[in-house]
Amino acid sequence: MDISTIISTLKPDLSSYESLYKDLHRSPGLSLQEHFAAETAAKHLLLLKGFEVKTKIGGTGLVGILKNGEGKTVLLRADTDALPVKELTGLDYASEVRETDVEDGVEKPVMHACGHDMHITSMLAAAKTLHVAREQWKGTLIILFQPNEERGAGAKAMIEDGLYDVKRHACPAPDVVLGQHVMPFPAGTLGTRVGSFASAADSFRVTIYGRGGHASQPHVTIDPVVMAAHIIVRLQTVVSREVDPRDSAVVTVGSVQGGSTENIIASDAVIKINVRSVKPETREKVLAAIKRIVKAECDASGAPQEPLWESTSSFPFTINDENVTNKLAEAFTRHFGDSHNPNQPPLGGSEDFSILATEAPNKDGGKGVPYSYWSFGGIDPGKYRALVDAGQTDQIPINHSPYFAPVIQPTLSTGVDALVVAALTFLQ
Repeated sequence: MDISTIISTLKPDLSSYESLYKDLHRSPGLSLQEHFAAETAAKHLLLLKGFEVKTKIGGTGLVGILKNGEGKTVLLRADTDALPVKELTGLDYASEVRETDVEDGVEKPVMHACGHDMHITSMLAAAKTLHVAREQWKGTLIILFQPNEERGAGAKAMIEDGLYDVKRHACPAPDVVLGQHVMPFPAGTLGTRVGSFASAADSFRVTIYGRGGHASQPHVTIDPVVMAAHIIVRLQTVVSREVDPRDSAVVTVGSVQGGSTENIIASDAVIKINVRSVKPETREKVLAAIKRIVKAECDASGAPQEPLWESTSSFPFTINDENVTNKLAEAFTRHFGDSHNPNQPPLGGSEDFSILATEAPNKDGGKGVPYSYWSFGGIDPGKYRALVDAGQTDQIPINHSPYFAPVIQPTLSTGVDALVVAALTFLQ
């Protein structure tokens, strides 16, 4: 059977997976706390005879390994963590979860605001399809569920915990690593792209120091809030005045905290900075500019000590392999027709997915195997078109928005089909 016939005849009825998606959506877990997602994934994989399931890899990470004769080894990856966002979708299965974040001890609302619940559900239905269809392919299938993607540390943690180490978790080294992400474009469509597909991201917590005192006597203090304000304004010029207009970069100050009341000048302030870039040389230039500006403003204010820089996350570039991506593009076009875009614009966000490939052992005795990452739509097509026609694209909920919740169908069906098509492209 060809791939489309395999899918049309062997893909399970998705109604139970639609219910599973709702369960996952209403029961999210923050990064490092993805317990319900991990337990759910493991339970479903263990129901599929022949899958060897290994859990607690790099935290709540797990893999299901299905060996099915001689052939290539294909790794499919889905991420599992949610975000500290209060859900405002109004859905009857909306999250009302609050939990204490193990990173900082603060209780927060929790929501699957990036679609990872759709990734998990699509992956489990794809695993079921490929299990039922195992007479149609040969090789080894790895289904991997990765925690802590949102903080850029989950893939690295799984590697460091011995994901591919024969003396630890002994996951077979893949020949190719594949993954996908739901995005705010029409459900039922998907896109691939050769080369750069997701930016690198670097995040920092920067503490700047002043000299605290009474608000009525600013002349005997050094005000870190004023210092922070100057830094924030000046950072806006890094991209507009130091990055080539034909290039791309983003500098965002997502948080500033200084003092706790109005009549006290604080002794320090904390700025949280996020940087995105698509070229290594631009990344270096932007990071150097940020550090130069922070230091210069501190010096200009007479800060009593140097700022403290703490890296909070770092995401690598995602550079899709040309050969693998072209094969996927051909297969996706055969199955999805015009609903597949082989020249999909790069993602605005960042991913740690590629680490699972760049750190995998290869047949030459070194590290690094090819990978490809694609996106699929999650917005109701009718609503999407209506908003586009009305010139109101800013009303389309994006990832990390409290209103972001993919329409279940045809998003789920597309996500399942894409994973199955991708796996069988290399396993048949």
